[in-house]
Amino acid sequence: MELLLIINILSSFMLCGVIWLVQLAHYPFFHRTDRDRFREHMSFHKVRVSFIVMPLMLTELGTSLWLSLMADDFILLHRAGLGIVILIWLVTFFTSVPLHEKLSGGYDEPTVQKLVNTNWIRTLLWTLKSVLGILILLRL
Repeated sequence: MELLLIINILSSFMLCGVIWLVQLAHYPFFHRTDRDRFREHMSFHKVRVSFIVMPLMLTELGTSLWLSLMADDFILLHRAGLGIVILIWLVTFFTSVPLHEKLSGGYDEPTVQKLVNTNWIRTLLWTLKSVLGILILLRL
């Protein structure tokens, strides 16, 4: 159980770091990307980011589910963490992914701005999930 907790907290911390980088640097850079090569840039972005993020998201989801069902300690924190992870997945697949798909057709300033704005939801949720991990670590 301790190993799953460590894996869960590490995946949340890594995802939190990635989302802050994406939020503050990567997504705003979309406005500065060469418009003639924007589709190519989006294709590159989707593949490379997915390669990094999807294994971490699946790990975080799986370990959050396991901990919320099987842990003996911190059950409320684990269930809150699972709830946060589920919200992240919902925002990702019902907001962020469709916006990325729209941008695959080419640069569109309102769509990029909507991506930046709505990504704050995931940024704050992953930050909150990481704070829960810190709370659990402090209580151990």
